[in-house]
Amino acid sequence: MIQVVESSAHASAPVLAAYSYCETVTGQQARNFAYGIRLLPAPKRRAMSALYAFSRRVDDIGDGELAADVKVARLEGARATLARIHEGAVEEDDTDPVAVALAHAARRFPIPLGGLDELIDGVQMDLRGETYESWDDLKVYCRCVAGAIGRLSLGVFGTEPGARGAERAPEYADTLGLALQLTNILRDVREDAEDGRTYLPADDLAKFGCSAGFSGPTPPEGSDFAGLVHFEVRRARALFAEGYRLLPMLDRRSGACVAAMAGIYRRLLDRIERDPEAVLRGRVSLPGREKAYVAVRGLSGLDTRHVTRRAVRRRA
Repeated sequence: MIQVVESSAHASAPVLAAYSYCETVTGQQARNFAYGIRLLPAPKRRAMSALYAFSRRVDDIGDGELAADVKVARLEGARATLARIHEGAVEEDDTDPVAVALAHAARRFPIPLGGLDELIDGVQMDLRGETYESWDDLKVYCRCVAGAIGRLSLGVFGTEPGARGAERAPEYADTLGLALQLTNILRDVREDAEDGRTYLPADDLAKFGCSAGFSGPTPPEGSDFAGLVHFEVRRARALFAEGYRLLPMLDRRSGACVAAMAGIYRRLLDRIERDPEAVLRGRVSLPGREKAYVAVRGLSGLDTRHVTRRAVRRRA
């Protein structure tokens, strides 16, 4: 069972300022993530913002316009920051507010910070221009850049005392991360192609006649692009179904946070399924009012109750 390590001590002014910086970064840049973490109590929300701010820094290094050798050096700098946090060498007056906030969060919650090293590994895979022959190959990448984030988040959420099957919570958190990342890959297929990146497995692309890639607003001539998208949507739905088994293991507000974030991506998946070629014409997104509805639904516990009922039926 994963327990939250609570502290009665109040955070100092420098630490609160560092958290405030991370929350600003999250609010400005995390379109979907921010909707979920709003549902958390302040200590968990701040810790999640610290995780996001560090992850955003790593992603921005990989996606930026810097020369490849500079990116490599900056990623190693991010690793060095993590090492300082591991060693307890980040002081409250450190000039890096993300490091200050993350160090404090790691002292308060049992966050498996090695997951952020995995994230850096994933970004380095992008820098090497790696492609993926099969889903098993792609899963390695997805676990680095998204599954690890699920496991890190679980360190903040904790599991409820006595939750049935809580020893599998990290596995379910990892699987939810894979579901979200595969949804991202489908949504961004053209944007990634324009950046010279291909994430969908080569054997899936070949199966549906899409090996030529996605350089324009229409599918490759003679391909079954809709078939490819529907195939990947089914895979993502299966991952969501497995990962949702985490929800009953969480407290109400943590479960609401996860349900809200996952629910937004599931609705994106619905839109992509209805109109597969939309991902070639532009970025598919949800309006703010729909995201707000998903957040309210998560807070109501509807998704958690649905998963619990389904689990009970399986055991009956």
